[in-house]
Amino acid sequence: MAKHLQRELDALQKQLLSLASIVEEQLTSAVRSVEKKDAPGARRIIEFDRNVDLLEVEVEEECLKLLALHQPVAIDLRFIIAVLKINNDLERIGDLAGNIAERAIALAVTPSFTFTSKLPLMCEKAVTMLRQSLDSLFKMDIALAKSVCKADGEVDDLYRDMIGIVRDGIVANTERVDEFLLIMSVSRHLERIADHATNIAEDVIYMIEGDIVRHNEARMFSGEVDT
Repeated sequence: MAKHLQRELDALQKQLLSLASIVEEQLTSAVRSVEKKDAPGARRIIEFDRNVDLLEVEVEEECLKLLALHQPVAIDLRFIIAVLKINNDLERIGDLAGNIAERAIALAVTPSFTFTSKLPLMCEKAVTMLRQSLDSLFKMDIALAKSVCKADGEVDDLYRDMIGIVRDGIVANTERVDEFLLIMSVSRHLERIADHATNIAEDVIYMIEGDIVRHNEARMFSGEVDT
């Protein structure tokens, strides 16, 4: 029974890895479509979102089957619980990547102008956080997971900066209000993606150590904002 369970857990991990790879590519492509004002590329991201939803359901069903059939304990139980939660975070990141792609389509028809470097930096950090949170899961690297949690505050700081930049930009360029609001929306989605990447990292810590670190004092003082 133990060997059979381990084979099914390995298969579950591969399913999650497949979903994670797709979501990471979705996010990377969405960010690229904003930076390059690539409307056709953005549309492909939106069309592919259904595949992410289907994979998310498959992973959840597999988790529930393992819980019902094997009644796992200890590290195996924590792994399945973590996969259930990470699966949901990945689906939400996929949705947010689709939202960013929608904004990219709208931005593609706006006048080109020089914008702040804060947005590309937010894009880079959000993608890096997701990639590292997934690496921490598949490598069982708790130090990497904790570094992702720490990085969340940096993205929050950038988001605060973006709020001020957009506000000032609207005041100085009233004819470009819609464009600035689209940029603000992209920033907000990136901030939420960073939060979900942090959730994944926290679930990795739980899976390895059995400690629930969400909402603890270290997180409370990490600079996270609720807007």
